Formats: sequence, C-alpha cells, structure tokens
Amino acid sequence: MKRNSIVMRKTKETDISITLNLDGDGSGNIETGIGFFDHMLEGFSRHGFFDLDAKVTGDLHVDGHHSVEDTGIVFGTAIKEALGDKAGIRRYGSVILPMDDALALCAIDLCGRPYFAFDCEFTAEKVGDLDTELVREFFYAVSYSAGMNLHIKMLSGMNNHHMIEAIFKAFAKALDEATRKDERIKDVLSTKGSL
Repeated sequence: MKRNSIVMRKTKETDISITLNLDGDGSGNIETGIGFFDHMLEGFSRHGFFDLDAKVTGDLHVDGHHSVEDTGIVFGTAIKEALGDKAGIRRYGSVILPMDDALALCAIDLCGRPYFAFDCEFTAEKVGDLDTELVREFFYAVSYSAGMNLHIKMLSGMNNHHMIEAIFKAFAKALDEATRKDERIKDVLSTKGSL
C-alpha cells in the first residue's frame, strides 16, 4: 500500500501544493520563494528519505510569516494523510543530531494528539531570508495539523544556520523512524486499538 499524499491549500495570502511520499528515496523539488527555507526542506527530504515536492506562492511582499506557517499546515496535513490508519508503524521516533557546533534533540509520537514543545533560542533575527522566529511557527503548524506530539530542544549551539539545519535534519530522522513499518506490529501500537 502506497503511503503518499497530495494536499493543496489556497487562501488570500498563500497558494500551496505539497506532494509527499513516506517511502521515497529523498528526492525533492522545493520552491517556497524563501531560499533558506527551501534549503531546510530539501535537507528534510534527503535525510529522512522522503520524496517531497512543495510549490508555495505567498505574500512575501508582506513578510515570510504566512508562507512558512501555511506550508507547515499543509505539510502536517500531508504527513497525516500519507500515514492513513497508521497500522504497523513504529509510532515513536527520536534522535540527537550534531551539526558542527549545534546539537539538536527531536522526539516524535504519532499518537494523533497534537502537542508541541520547542526549546531553542536564536541570536540572529534572520538566516538568509528566513526569519528565525518562523522556525518555531513552522513546526508548531506541522505538529498540530499532523496530530503529532513533537519535542524539539537545542542542546547546544552558537551558529544559527547550523542550529536550524540541525533541527530540520533531526526532525527528518525522527519522523523516518516513527513512520517506519515494523513487522512485529500487526495493527497499531496502542493499547486503545487506534491512534
């Protein structure tokens, strides 16, 4: 059974289309209009072995907020739809990932109940043309639209580029682990019988 999805969302502020394959090889085609954000989503795709196509047109003449937040909403929805009934998945994933001076922790539970914790302080307002405060907004939107419990914590780091890149790569690796099938799991990994 294929685990992929196509999700589109159009508002007065953004027009977004995302195609996601959870069982890909890490190929992607990303166009958000924000170069550093493209780079982070490309890293997510490659390091998580997810095929991700994202086409985002947003009101960047205002700022990047709507584009980044709405991409998170659509991306989280794409994850949720691609997972389907979640039968056979490991459900949990976690990683501590180094990126030069940065060390990021990411832990995920694909439980269907959204919760988001983010412990990271940036010292620069922007990296490239991405406002650093939007990193939190993106992952908040992903966690709530996907219905995932998501914890992100920066254990150490000085360079804001490295810190953000470590977060996206850690998220990719943790999500890869959580979405992976395990032959020992016959239905869903829950005493309730559903996720």
